[in-house]
Amino acid sequence: MTNPMPPSELVSQFTSRAVEAFSLWADANQKILPELVDLSATTAKEGVRLYAEIQSSAVEAMKEGQSYVMRRHSELQAAPRDPVTFYQKGVLESVEGTQNAFRLFESTAQAMTRSAERLQTKTEQTGTEIQATVAQLVGRMKTLYTPSRPTLLLALLLALLLALLLALLLEPLLEGAELLPQH
Repeated sequence: MTNPMPPSELVSQFTSRAVEAFSLWADANQKILPELVDLSATTAKEGVRLYAEIQSSAVEAMKEGQSYVMRRHSELQAAPRDPVTFYQKGVLESVEGTQNAFRLFESTAQAMTRSAERLQTKTEQTGTEIQATVAQLVGRMKTLYTPSRPTLLLALLLALLLALLLALLLEPLLEGAELLPQH
């Protein structure tokens, strides 16, 4: 049985296909990496935006707390003359303060939810782009490594059989040989 393809042509085909495969992987990386960089940049921007919203809520809460303390301090001098009014104002302001705190908490929770939704949308878009790129890569790799002719597949099998035969023939010779002479 003769080899339908010379070994040099077989090696040449393997080499060209390997180079083409590396090229396909490089193209896929060039499409995927910018998507990942964009996702990272969007995540960083979203983190800064969320931090600014939470920080502004915290500053607002601090201002509210300071104004409450200042109001209560100024009313403290009138407390001995009318303790019931002082107590009623204190209870009303405490209720209002609690309501304001819950509103601030709610706005912070809403900001976090909006941020998570924007990140989820961007992540889904990036995932879809990467998935499409990988699907395209797989399709191109399949066409690259699908034997175009039965002779190529036959040549591969013959090369494998030849390698096995050589290994079987050389094994007894190599078993008796010493790799390094012992002194």
